[in-house]
Parts: sequence; structure tokens; C-alpha cells
Amino acid sequence: MNSLANPALTLRLPAWRSRMVLLVVMLWFCGLAGRAFYLQGMHNDFLQQKGDARYSRVIEITAHRGMVTDRSGEPLAISTPVESVWVSPADIEITAQKQKQLANLLEMDNAEVGKRLHENGREFVYLKRHLSPELAAKVVQLGIPGVFLQREYRRYYPAGEVMAHLMGFTDVDDNGQEGLELAYQDWLTGRPGSRRVIKDRLGRIVEDVESIKVPQEGRTLVLSIDSKIQYLAYRELKQAVEAQRAKAGGIVVLDVKSGEVLALASVPSYNPNNRTKLSPQRTRNRVITDLFEPGSTLKPFTVAAALEAGLVTPDSVIETAPGQFNIGNATIHDPHHEGALTVAQVIQKSSNVGAAKIALSLTSQSLWNIFNRVGFGAMPRSGFPGEVSGKLRSYKTWRPIEQATMSYGHGISVSLLQLARAYTVFATEGELQPLSLVKLDAPASGSPVISAATARAMRRMLELAVQSGGTAPRAQVLGYRVAGKTGTAHKLEGGSYAGDRYVSSFVGMAPASAPRLIVAVMLDEPSAGQYYGGTVAAPVFSQVMAGALRMLAVLPDAPGNTVLPPADIPEIKEEV
Repeated sequence: MNSLANPALTLRLPAWRSRMVLLVVMLWFCGLAGRAFYLQGMHNDFLQQKGDARYSRVIEITAHRGMVTDRSGEPLAISTPVESVWVSPADIEITAQKQKQLANLLEMDNAEVGKRLHENGREFVYLKRHLSPELAAKVVQLGIPGVFLQREYRRYYPAGEVMAHLMGFTDVDDNGQEGLELAYQDWLTGRPGSRRVIKDRLGRIVEDVESIKVPQEGRTLVLSIDSKIQYLAYRELKQAVEAQRAKAGGIVVLDVKSGEVLALASVPSYNPNNRTKLSPQRTRNRVITDLFEPGSTLKPFTVAAALEAGLVTPDSVIETAPGQFNIGNATIHDPHHEGALTVAQVIQKSSNVGAAKIALSLTSQSLWNIFNRVGFGAMPRSGFPGEVSGKLRSYKTWRPIEQATMSYGHGISVSLLQLARAYTVFATEGELQPLSLVKLDAPASGSPVISAATARAMRRMLELAVQSGGTAPRAQVLGYRVAGKTGTAHKLEGGSYAGDRYVSSFVGMAPASAPRLIVAVMLDEPSAGQYYGGTVAAPVFSQVMAGALRMLAVLPDAPGNTVLPPADIPEIKEEV
């Protein structure tokens, strides 16, 4: 029997129900159309944001750090472009095999790479910084979605260890960490820019949309340093430290006319281009940050104070016999029993007894005043990070023995840069020159400390110290008159003087008739058998001064051969 023919089995739906279904479907389509019109026509920010999140990126335009040059334009620090690899964890698509290849290329642990690739909640994660262009190209060839390159800059120092202590270095983000890189961070650093781009799923830029911020490159810094003189100074200092088996050494070369620092070096040094396993001890700029007792290099200031006070003349006689001088329970010694010495000979022979007697003829305030006015106990204001002021106690606390020993550099501490600067009062007409590590357009004016007559008298006395019969004939320079003073002092450690450890120094100027350069040399703990400043430090001065004067084309002021042959140079000792 056919069921369709049976009226009882036939389903009849009301007409209104079909109309209701049709109406619901039509309303549903109208709602979709309205929503689409609203989102795409009237309020499209949401979809735009979603689209931008997938393909639009604001990328940073890096700005390179300013270049550092010497006074002649020779590059000392430059920024070279490198690539850094970063990932967007939300966009990463990578297989286990690709991840292993990526880890091998970057020389990283595979587990560490995996951890960085899948860091939740982050849109930017560095994998490795500062890759070579060749290695960066191999990373790109892997074609991993979500892995990108970013252009950065890495600092390079062409002079390496020769300029290391002066230049310092930057960190991985190209920010100054030491030396002049740190001191002139604001001047050198660039300001990055930004732009909006469209990228595909592989990270390739397919459209440059707009520039948001224009990058500002760092400014060039021109130093006062002369690269040739710097190399010469570093070479001679390094050879002396090695030959004398010294713990360390420092040297500084000043231009008397301008106060500019033409060379400044410390040994041991380091390679700023490769700082793996670098000891912090090697990064110290000993010329500026280390203090030592200057010894007999302070005697000229004692004599200058007495000349200014009118208490002595260069020809005044000081009795130094019998080679010792008792002050209370203490005794000051001379290595030789010289008897009666003129004030000029006190400098020439470096007599401690003579210097002590001259100092005690002054008031303590008078001696303190000249030490203070030449910059001891105060920052040299070179602008270098970590510079020290040294130690100069108030004259009100001095006992007679302290005033006496202060006259020959005991009980006071200075940096080598301070000591070199102090000698500008003798190299000029009595003025203390301000220092500069950057090239000056015009020399800065100095501040008067002593009279021109006293300055000239002190230069003549300092010339005697480098001649036959003085403590530093090894400081002589062929064709030039030289004036200078040696210093040899026991090292002060833990509040007491070490009996077999010395700091040896020499500070001098040339040509003595019209000084152009000051060179100061210091060797810390020479241990090859010699430790007098005239033996270990003066020869370094001679070599550096001779080369620097030739480089600057300074005319000779001494006729003929005024230099003693090595065999004729006597061994002159000074009491320490």
C-alpha cells in the first residue's frame, strides 16, 4: 500500500512557519551585511589593527656612533655595520631540523635557541648580536618565518692596545663604558629613527609605508692626541717596562703652548677589539687614576717657593754636611756627603738634606700654597672618567718632619698627569696651563703661579740635573737643551714603606730655551736590578722627546753634540 496516498500519514505545515524561517534567514543576512558595512565602511579600525599586526611593522633605523679621530683626522674609533638576529615568537614557524641548523650557525645551544624561539608574550627576542655579513646571509638562506635581521653597529679601534686606555670601549649596544667613549657619550651617541613597513610572512619588506622619525648620526670627536707621538710613547714605555721587569708604567706628553695632551699611554694594555677574558686591572688608565709619591720631582716646587719668598737665590749656599739632618727623632739622609751646596746644586745633586733645610726656612703655609696652586690635591679637570685628586693634607696638621719630607715628595700623592701639568709653571712664564684631551681651536689662558723670573731660574737649575754631575744625564737629547728632574720613592703599602719596591719617575721639558713639550714617565716596581729614576725612566723620556720634537719640526737650540756617550754617563744616585 502506498503510504503517500494515505491522508493520515501526510504532514502538513502551517504557511506561517515557512514564512517565519524565510524571515529569520533574511534578517540574518541583513545583520551580516550591516556588520560588514559597519566594520569595513564606518568602523574599520579593528580589522586594520588585525591586518597591521600581521603584516605592518614599525622598525628602528639605527644611527651610527660618531667617529673619534686624532688631531690630524686619523680614525681612532669607528662604527662598522653588523647584523643581529632576532625572532618574533608569535610568528615563528620552524621544524626541529631547521632549529638545529640555526643553532649550529649561531654556535648556540639548541635548547637555548628553542627557549628563545618560543618565549610567550614577547614580540621581540634577540638570538645573537653582531654577526658578520657572511654569517647573517647564511641565516637568511634558512628561510625560517619569524626570524629577522636587524642592522646595528659595532665599534672598531684601529690603534688597538696603543690607544686602549685613552679610548676605552663601548658595550654591545654601542654605549660608552670606559675612557673617552664614556666621557663623551652624549656627544658621540646617535639618535635612532623609525619607519613603518609592510612585511610578508618570511619577514621580507614588501612596502615602505612612511618615515616616522629621521635618525641623527653621532658627532665626530677630534682629540688632541697625535697618533705618531702616541705610538712612539707607547712603544718606548712598553720596552722599558719589559726590560726593567716593572709591574706597570705610564707616560704623558703635553704641548706647553696649548695644554693639549699629545700622548698618554699605560702599560700593561689590552686589545679593545677583543675583550674576552679581560681583567679589570688592565683597563685602568694609570696615568690618570693611579696615585704615587712623586719623590724628588717635587724638589723644584720647594725651591721655587723659597725663591718667590726671597729667602734664597740660585747661588745661596746650603750646608748639607755630614750628609744627614736630624729633626727630632727622625733623620734625613743624602746618598753622598756633598758638604756645602748652592741651591742650584741641591736640584742638580737631588739633595734631600738641602731640600729639607730650604723647606723648613719657609712657613708651612707658603710650601702648601705652591703645592696647592700647581694643582696637587685637586682634580686636574681633564674630563677623563675616574681621574683622582691625590692627597695633600692641610698645612695646619704638618709637623716639622712632615714639612721636611714633603719637600722631596714624601707624604703627598699625585697622579702622573697632575705632575706633568704642574711642570707647566716652569715651562711657561710661571703659568699653570689647563689640560685638554680634545683639540683646541685656540690655546686656553693659564693661571699665574710664580713669577717669570722664578720660572726661568728654575729651568736653568733643572738643566743642571740632566748634565754631567746631575742625576739624569741619560735624559739628554741630541741637539736640544733639556731641563728635568728625577724621582725615586719607596712604595707606600698598608701605611708603611716597602723596602724593596720603588716608583721611578722623570719629568722634563725641551727645548729648555723655549719649552715646547713636557714628557713625564713613571715605572712602577722596576725589578731588573736598577730602580733610580735617572736610570730607568730618563732614557724613555730621551727617546720619546727626541722623536716628538722631530715630528713637530721643533728647531734645535743646542749647538753640536751635547749628549754624553753611554760609557761616559756616571751613575748618580738619589736618596729615596
